[in-house]
Amino acid sequence: MSLKKKTWWLITAIGISLIAGIIIGIFISGKSFGRRLFLTPNNKINVVLDIINEDYVDPANMKDLTENAITNIINGLDPHSSYIPSSELQAVNNDMEGHFGGLGMEYFIYQDTIVVVSVTHGSPSSQAGLLAGDRIVQVDDSSFIGKNITEEKAINTLRGPVGTSVKLGIKRDNSDKLLEYSLIRGNILLTTVKAAYQIDNGIGFIKIYDKFSHTTYDEFMHAITKLMAEGCKSFIIDLRMNGGGTLEAAIKIINEFLPAGRMIVYAEGKSFPRNQFISDGSGNLQENQIVILMDQLSASASEIVAGAIQDNDRGLIIGRRSFGKGLVQDQIELSDGSAVRLTIARYFTPSGRNIQRKYELGKTEEYNQEWINQLNSAESFHAGSMKVDTTLAYQTLHGRTVYGGGGIQPDIFVPTDTAHLTTYYINLENKGIFNQFAFEYWLKNREQLKKYKDAASLLIHLRQQFLLPEIIQCAEQNGVRKRTYLISRSANQILLTTYACILRNFFGEDSFYPVYLSADPMIAKAIEAIRKSDTTPEAVAAMKYKELK
Repeated sequence: MSLKKKTWWLITAIGISLIAGIIIGIFISGKSFGRRLFLTPNNKINVVLDIINEDYVDPANMKDLTENAITNIINGLDPHSSYIPSSELQAVNNDMEGHFGGLGMEYFIYQDTIVVVSVTHGSPSSQAGLLAGDRIVQVDDSSFIGKNITEEKAINTLRGPVGTSVKLGIKRDNSDKLLEYSLIRGNILLTTVKAAYQIDNGIGFIKIYDKFSHTTYDEFMHAITKLMAEGCKSFIIDLRMNGGGTLEAAIKIINEFLPAGRMIVYAEGKSFPRNQFISDGSGNLQENQIVILMDQLSASASEIVAGAIQDNDRGLIIGRRSFGKGLVQDQIELSDGSAVRLTIARYFTPSGRNIQRKYELGKTEEYNQEWINQLNSAESFHAGSMKVDTTLAYQTLHGRTVYGGGGIQPDIFVPTDTAHLTTYYINLENKGIFNQFAFEYWLKNREQLKKYKDAASLLIHLRQQFLLPEIIQCAEQNGVRKRTYLISRSANQILLTTYACILRNFFGEDSFYPVYLSADPMIAKAIEAIRKSDTTPEAVAAMKYKELK
């Protein structure tokens, strides 16, 4: 047989063997190439995942594939729909419910160590005998110091289910030995009303910070009761940096200020029939002057409060244009402990405006970047730079013009305070210099400072000290370069923030904001408006939006 024929037979034999192997494999597996699987409009993802699980050449981590698939699907929707993995759901629910299982202490990370700043009266930390200044160096007999100690790790380690135990190893300044404490985690309230005090004669100030939770309304009413007992008849509600939260708390707070029969907010969507909330006339603050403070970080429930007050001509909104979130989410929990937070409706202020900023499906990064650009734009400094869609004009109860399509615009604009909030000051905040300096100052001077029995007397003492050079030196040691011109511009606020942090170490959170905000231009404008009676319902109704700019 010729070489050519031998080669042909060899190739033919190999080909027949390959085809036979494939046929045998198909026979064994019971499958065939080009097969078709039946799909319904809603089961394609499950079918594809099943195919991967059964037929993929290597073992596949189906849990990770499923998690990624769900995340990508949700990310293709609006910017406020989200998937919450089971590992994160408890923390999310804790924020909304307003409580968590924990130890009841305030702390911060200092030189790679958790340092206790204060303990809550009656909490597990207080009952065990922990003190401000204690350093947590061990948790459950394992070292808990070093570069890997982060805020997230501290939260995940120290928090846990109510009733569970944790063992802490504590280093205390006046003791050479390690002190050991066993604590049982308790139910710790997350307060959202961070400050409530008489800021000027007859004017109460209430700071609702970060969010609205299920406890916010009760906290708010407790603050109102306290302030009215002190003689306050007008109120400034600070919603700056409040990103929203539970709708129920916002509606209850608004109801306190409105007469019966006024629209508070309504919501509707494709599968969400119109649901509206009307004031019932039971509020205790229907005649009191009210000012709402807002900035670019005020969103969602904060905007519902501001929109209802503004559209009902009930008070004044002072500050800068808010974030612009007019979408309503429902949280659907899944049996594996995860959840989908899905946008189900849009909400509308009483005048009928939706204040949601523009977005494109699946483009969350672009949506967030657009907001950052707005934050850094001339709009933060000049009211005239605010871009308004004049086609979305609406009328308040008494005929003032307001606009939808991009946040709540203030009645009185107050620009970002560049005179004091320089880049140097911001670097001090971002680097944690204020907390660090306050803690070190407290460590060095606490025995001497114990003689001051209240915040007012300690503040007088602090103002007599020359702290600014020490603060600058502390900043330089931590990588913040000295900038003489910027320091001179920010000097007053640097000192106020430092005083506030030191006072908090001695007297708790209540002593912080009265000092920290004592030179705040937005608050000064609010006090001025109240003193001129510009915030009464009658005065607001008689004014026009353009005159208040």
